[in-house]
Amino acid sequence: MPLPKLSAVAELLKPVTWFPPMWAFACGAVSSGVSLADNWVLLLMGMLLAGPMVCASSQAVNDWFDRHVDAINEPQRPIPSGRIPGRWGLYIAIAWTALSLLWAWPLGEWAFKATVLGLLLAWGYSAPPFRFKRDGWLGNAACGLSYEGLAWVTGAAVLLGGALPAWRILLLAFLYSVAAHGIMTLNDFKAIEGDRQMGVWSLPVQLGVKRAAGTACWVMLLPQFVVVALLLSWHLTAHATAVLLLIYAQVPLMTRFMKDPVAKALHLSAFGVPLLVAGMMVSAFALRQATTVGVTQ
Repeated sequence: MPLPKLSAVAELLKPVTWFPPMWAFACGAVSSGVSLADNWVLLLMGMLLAGPMVCASSQAVNDWFDRHVDAINEPQRPIPSGRIPGRWGLYIAIAWTALSLLWAWPLGEWAFKATVLGLLLAWGYSAPPFRFKRDGWLGNAACGLSYEGLAWVTGAAVLLGGALPAWRILLLAFLYSVAAHGIMTLNDFKAIEGDRQMGVWSLPVQLGVKRAAGTACWVMLLPQFVVVALLLSWHLTAHATAVLLLIYAQVPLMTRFMKDPVAKALHLSAFGVPLLVAGMMVSAFALRQATTVGVTQ
């Protein structure tokens, strides 16, 4: 069996997808209130764990178990195109999973357990018998929890020496996990026909294109409004205003998306989602400031 080229392996691991969990881990680290300069090694190792290790593993797992769907939707991908031949896609997924566990071990018990959970969700999302992605509600929830909430909480816990983060950190991490459910739905508009043929009940397949688009937008927006309300209740007015302005900037993009969801899903992902994740970091700095001055104690 020929070896796959490194360029094909890199494409399989999809570096472009690593940013969200790395960003969420950084948000968690910022929200912890702990000095980042004094813990830069932990921060760097944790971000590498969240992105190039765990997220990359999940991408390899997903592409292997989605190879038949991808042969319909995106035949140019490394596995269906034959650039990663035979069972190499599966071998890479297993090897990267093992490497992720080894990388997590020095970061402490919390990071290791979170990595185990994240990898279980990644395999359960794509692999039988669970294959959470067969249902758009369940699959997107698993991704949102793993990519945003779990990464955020882990970032805070690692810098806190393994201690459970404050409940306000947990709450904001959960809210942005819910918003990530909507973000994940945007990815489903490019694969409607293949999903329908292969029995994958993504939200566009279940609800239809228009209803799924509206659902994705509201699932992205509502948690952000709750975050604004919470920041105001904690007297973090400047941060709440910044998050509100970022929401305001998302609305025109969502309006265009609603007019033609299939054509505009990528546009909303490219320009609207960065505004949402910018609000994540604003919220993280809000918690950091609140911890420093004792607002959230």
